Amino acid sequence: MIDILQWTTLAVCGLVALARIPSALRGENRSLFSIFALMTLAILLSIEAPYVWIDAALGGINLTNLALRFIIFGAVFFIGVRTTRGFGADGAYRLLTGRVGMAALLAISVAVVGVFLLMDTTGSSAGLSAVSDRDARHAMLAEYYGAAGRAYPAFVALVLLPAMVRAALGRLPVPVRFAAALLGLGAIATALSLLFPFLPPNSDAVAFVVNYTAILCFVLGLALIWAAKVWTRRKSCRRRKYTEK
Repeated sequence: MIDILQWTTLAVCGLVALARIPSALRGENRSLFSIFALMTLAILLSIEAPYVWIDAALGGINLTNLALRFIIFGAVFFIGVRTTRGFGADGAYRLLTGRVGMAALLAISVAVVGVFLLMDTTGSSAGLSAVSDRDARHAMLAEYYGAAGRAYPAFVALVLLPAMVRAALGRLPVPVRFAAALLGLGAIATALSLLFPFLPPNSDAVAFVVNYTAILCFVLGLALIWAAKVWTRRKSCRRRKYTEK
């Protein structure tokens, strides 16, 4: 089930990213293409087979996992910027891009790198499962590392959530409101990742479902906004051509 969810999510993100290439080449909404591309790469690196192959090429010390953390940070940052600006949430935008947001990103990044360096990370394994199983000390450090990696996406999600709730309940066009609801659901799922340390043992499937629900909601929400904008533009062009006759 987890494999199906991973590869399905990868396919959805990859297709959406490919669909955005023509617009990106024309210089239109390149930030949106960057989000889809980063999300696709993040999902690829979270799958066991490509992860092990890529990490082996980097020395087999799980540098791929560290890179994955910062790819996710970049993706959620651009999602936050794109969404807050698109929905006119100026306060949330300033919070993400101002001193508070940058300080949070810096502090969490230092924590992620610091804990990573404290571990013996030899032996490629997606999710650092082999590192966590090494001994009690590494199990604790891997838990701290995972918590630090989830902190920044959760911070962005909590900043986004009020704006998405207002947009979903507002008077915007139905597709945009539905997109806001999807983005809000993605934000909730991301924030829920903070509770992973409190899950009972053998709850990996729950964590996977929460994580991939967040990804799919973010990707589909942004794609729906893009599709609604394209449809509105084409409708406006057809109406203008009709009135010019």
